[in-house]
Amino acid sequence: MTAILGISAFYHDSAAALVVDGQIIAAAQEERFSREKHDHRFPQHAVEFCLKQAGLTPADLDFVGFYDKPITKFERLLETYLAFAPRGYVSFRQAVPLWLKQKLHLPREMNAGLKGQYRGRYVFTDHHESHAASAFFPSPFEEAAIITFDGVGEWSTTCWGTGQGNRLHLAQEIRFPHSLGLLYSAFTYYTGFKVNSGEYKVMGLAPYGEPRFKDLIFEHLMDLKADGSFRMDMSYFNYCQGLTMTSDKFHRLFGAPPRQPESSLTQREMDLAASVQAVTEEIMLRTARHVQQQTGMKNLVLAGGVALNCVGNGRILREGPFENIWIQPAAGDAGGALGAAIFIWHQLLDKPRTPSACDSQQGSLLGPEFDDAEITRDLDALGAVYTTYATHEELCDAVAHLLAQEKVVGWFAGRMEFGPRALGARSIIGDARSDKMQSVMNLKIKFRESFRPFAPCVLREHVHEYFEMRPNEDSPYMLLVAPVREEIRTPVAAGHDQAFGIEKLNFCRSQIPAVTHVDYSARVQTVDAQRNPLFHTLLTKFYQQTGCPVLINTSFNVRGEPIVCTPRDAYRCFQGTNMDVLVVGRKLLLRENQPQLDDATRAQYVEQFKLD
Repeated sequence: MTAILGISAFYHDSAAALVVDGQIIAAAQEERFSREKHDHRFPQHAVEFCLKQAGLTPADLDFVGFYDKPITKFERLLETYLAFAPRGYVSFRQAVPLWLKQKLHLPREMNAGLKGQYRGRYVFTDHHESHAASAFFPSPFEEAAIITFDGVGEWSTTCWGTGQGNRLHLAQEIRFPHSLGLLYSAFTYYTGFKVNSGEYKVMGLAPYGEPRFKDLIFEHLMDLKADGSFRMDMSYFNYCQGLTMTSDKFHRLFGAPPRQPESSLTQREMDLAASVQAVTEEIMLRTARHVQQQTGMKNLVLAGGVALNCVGNGRILREGPFENIWIQPAAGDAGGALGAAIFIWHQLLDKPRTPSACDSQQGSLLGPEFDDAEITRDLDALGAVYTTYATHEELCDAVAHLLAQEKVVGWFAGRMEFGPRALGARSIIGDARSDKMQSVMNLKIKFRESFRPFAPCVLREHVHEYFEMRPNEDSPYMLLVAPVREEIRTPVAAGHDQAFGIEKLNFCRSQIPAVTHVDYSARVQTVDAQRNPLFHTLLTKFYQQTGCPVLINTSFNVRGEPIVCTPRDAYRCFQGTNMDVLVVGRKLLLRENQPQLDDATRAQYVEQFKLD
């Protein structure tokens, strides 16, 4: 037996993943256990979970891999600071002590995290090699082109290459400071959202605007070539030498300083979001076309933080030259932990690889699960009132009936998802046919911005009936956006053409309005019986009762909080929001049956979840 632990830590979204004899056994982000969003510390809890899942201790590990090369990254930081000196001194003064204290001593840090029990070798893989490995090795393809897009690793910001059998090779790169991910993050900062976590808000905001700044971006901020490569004019940016993403020159170009966080959104921010999204899609498409021309491959795999841009992914699938695309569900830094582990197994140890017909990611349901005894113990300790169903079949029948009554359901079942998307294990679900569900779930359940779209989950065998996708086309990880089919769309009421921005939310567009964005797009998750049989049963029951195979699926959390991990997390989130129903294992809880919160607990929830 060969056991390999992969770790990503100390930058963003720490995680751990365990591969045993080439099989992915477990993977999880540290934030789910610590309850600190985007926790960057050593993933102590995630490591302990992975080892426990396999019945191992640190002493049983054969290799431990880290997802990038810290010495090379530190070299890049020093070169960058020297190039901009003395302007980068404040940023330098803040960053270097942490490097000297911790980041340059990762073997020591990992020894401490593994309690001094590990006696093997530490392997430091290149950042984009980790991304590439996470994309290709679990994919269903014997061979594929590989593209990785992100902010920056050591020096690389975009790489492309090929994977064949048990080997991958990266052929070309774009290097820092020229970065598609950092361009998008600059606009995330400029429109008032948090860098490294608010980029998906910009993507969701884009359909409300017009890309009227697109030409300005291409004229001033970057020189884009036909092959998707580009150079950026760094005088408009501040991330190399400062503590902000954009410079005064950037602000003068776009006519105003950055939007203050939490202030009102205007049409200008929507147009900025639409513009940077259009630029990103153009670069992604050009890169994909060039890579296919160079490699001749019919399959493509993607990873890196920009690969979470599901609108761009959808355009590559529909308009690009590849027949098939597979995207790593944990495409960001967290997925680097898995990439490092599986890179060691195939690339360094030269172990054979047999692609699975679906993929080897197991639905990305790689986190902890809880048996009935553990669930009962936790719910009883919290004073919860519940009904236990004898079978999952009966449970799903009851839940489908409640969903058809427009109840909002917290769904907690099986192993937790690895990656940023809820895939039917830690989800909040609702009836996609409801014309009020989108605003209800945003404002009363998730406590987040009203413009944010929700994703549909759909029985895979019906995906082509509702969305412009091929029959039985796979999108199990919610990483592709597709248009809603014309036949499902409905006539829009008078006044729609005169509506601007958020006003567009007030108009029904399709038979599944709760998951149809203002541009008729939807971030599609297909559900099949192999990857998630219980969630497939629930959707099937709902389809049998209503004739609709589509539900809303959003992550089981509220704004600013990680997705729930344990039954206690689920009950706490349920009690602190306006969800109607909670399902934990085979137990069903109705809001009206739960004990009233005492004043102290209520005050805690009011502060945390910003309840009225």
